Amino acid sequence: MKLISGPMATISHPAFRILLEKFGGCDEYFTEMINAGTLLTGGQFEKFYINPAPVPQKIVWQLTGHDAEHMEKAAEILCALPGLGLDLNMGCSAPDIYRYGAGIAWMLKPASETEDMVRRVRRVVEEWNKTASPDEKKRFSVKLRLGDDNFTDDGFLSFCDMLVSNGVELLTLHPRTKKEKLTRSARHFYCQKLCERFPGISVYLNGNVKDEPSLKNALASAPLVRGVMISRACVQKPWIFSELRAAIDGDGGYIDGEKAKFTVNMKDLALSYIADVERYQPPEFWKTRLQRFFTYFCENFKFAHYAKTQFLNSKDNDELRARIEEFFEKCPEEAIKQI
Repeated sequence: MKLISGPMATISHPAFRILLEKFGGCDEYFTEMINAGTLLTGGQFEKFYINPAPVPQKIVWQLTGHDAEHMEKAAEILCALPGLGLDLNMGCSAPDIYRYGAGIAWMLKPASETEDMVRRVRRVVEEWNKTASPDEKKRFSVKLRLGDDNFTDDGFLSFCDMLVSNGVELLTLHPRTKKEKLTRSARHFYCQKLCERFPGISVYLNGNVKDEPSLKNALASAPLVRGVMISRACVQKPWIFSELRAAIDGDGGYIDGEKAKFTVNMKDLALSYIADVERYQPPEFWKTRLQRFFTYFCENFKFAHYAKTQFLNSKDNDELRARIEEFFEKCPEEAIKQI
């Protein structure tokens, strides 16, 4: 069973992967969405989206876009980078992405248009793999949702039939519809349906997994999945993969009958994350990436709202560091966590 860090805008970059690796990391890291059109124009910031550090062998490049030709040409660039796979995003339901014709829009376009795009990208991957060494070969995958709110089982499964018949080797399903955010629990039994329908490929489960009980509930509904993808929960708790790995491996994290614990210095973690963002991201990105991270990470604290208010409203990184120091001076009990 694999554990996977999901693609998150402003989060899934090298600094975040470095943080997760400090706690043992996970099996695969999906990157934040890479816009095909922007990648092709060679914008000044594109190099920051395609940095595979610190674990290039675990990287899955996630590609988005609205134009099949752009997707095809961008796939050629991404295949030449280190990494284990290329993933097409057909699941993002953010209004701006959908209106642009990307993300989940590909599930709702005419079937022939989407199939043409999938075939184009698949041919790129196949051509690359013909001459690539075993370590350079790329897996071809798709991340998707159930579809629009009026989706049917037959329509959804037929769409997946098209993907698999066109060479997709892995499906990651977030089993909610286009408009469902967190208002409805993820229907993980649809992941099981995919496993049963396509025994020759891998299926990853995504959505609602945030701790050991929710992992067990998800796997009870979809016992045949080969991987579990986690997004927001691993931002709040970068150590979550270590906890869940113990649960999956069967020892439940117990040593000599007692629950194994480890110590996290929360202040050092926060400050080192800022330093890594500064190291791997351009100054123009610092504010949005740090705000997004601390929005989730502050949920670990008893006074989460206060911490968020202080951290997210810092005018620059120096003030953010000062506010972090001040927070832990006022709340010393929050500085060290036994996990």
